[in-house]
Amino acid sequence: MSDHSPLFDQLRDLATEQKNPHSTHIDTASVEEILRVINTEDHKVPIAVRRELPYVAEAVKIVVEAFQNGGRLFYVGAGTSGRLGVVDASECPPTFGTDPEMVQGIIAGGREAVFRSQEGAEDIPEAGAKALEKHGVTSNDVVCGIASSGRTPFVVGAVEHARDEIGGPTLFVTTVPREELDVNPDVAICPVVGPEVIMGSTRMKSGTAQKLVLNMITTAAMVRLGKVYENMMVDLRRTSDKLVERGIRTVMMVTGVDYDEADAVLDRCDGHVKTAIVMLLADVDVEEAHRRLEETDGFVRPAIEVDLSVED
Repeated sequence: MSDHSPLFDQLRDLATEQKNPHSTHIDTASVEEILRVINTEDHKVPIAVRRELPYVAEAVKIVVEAFQNGGRLFYVGAGTSGRLGVVDASECPPTFGTDPEMVQGIIAGGREAVFRSQEGAEDIPEAGAKALEKHGVTSNDVVCGIASSGRTPFVVGAVEHARDEIGGPTLFVTTVPREELDVNPDVAICPVVGPEVIMGSTRMKSGTAQKLVLNMITTAAMVRLGKVYENMMVDLRRTSDKLVERGIRTVMMVTGVDYDEADAVLDRCDGHVKTAIVMLLADVDVEEAHRRLEETDGFVRPAIEVDLSVED
């Protein structure tokens, strides 16, 4: 009997590396049946994520506190997990008007790995730690590891470095049970989605689960920071044609003004939707709208409703 490595044993036992009994026939199935199998398995993902909502809530509270204290959120991953972190981070500025430094994605292998697989880059724990140092991560920042297997050395190395050496809060998003983790973060979010349709292809159910969780973390955090009014993005700026029109439509929907007036008011406040809404609904000028938003920590409702123009 030949010897095999400890990694072989570790991978063999991972939840993400098991053979799915419901898809063993897809190599002989019709296209329609292949799709039904994939779709049926995908239905299990949101159920698994729902079970983890208490842990997601803990993570959101940690992230919000960090943001309020000037900290940042760093996603750290490899392969699909790393790309998901990069995607979520890159969407925060156009969606919520945040500084690009506020949420950042770090992927094993660097920028090139976003577009082309750099699989070997994930095998060195020290590389994860060095990546955090390169980005100037401090104890005010949150480091969120993302790894379907819960064991990716680059990711585990980064999270352990953040926890033990930097001293900041740590999160971990994975799709294996907590008892299988190789790291001990402050909060672990572990939606167990079961074996993939294609054994070990964690870009599928595992990737979907991670995407859902990352969406929740940043979206809920931004809502708690006042980046949303009702259920609309109001901190966006007019940096593309689409965002110009979206901004105008949002102001129209909230305030009831017509297209031309919404456009004119947005011009007066540098295209900032939140400011335009306060100007119109509170009937104040740009300076007063800015002051109200500053006094209410950027939340639109109290900026509209409370008269802050009278000093004590």
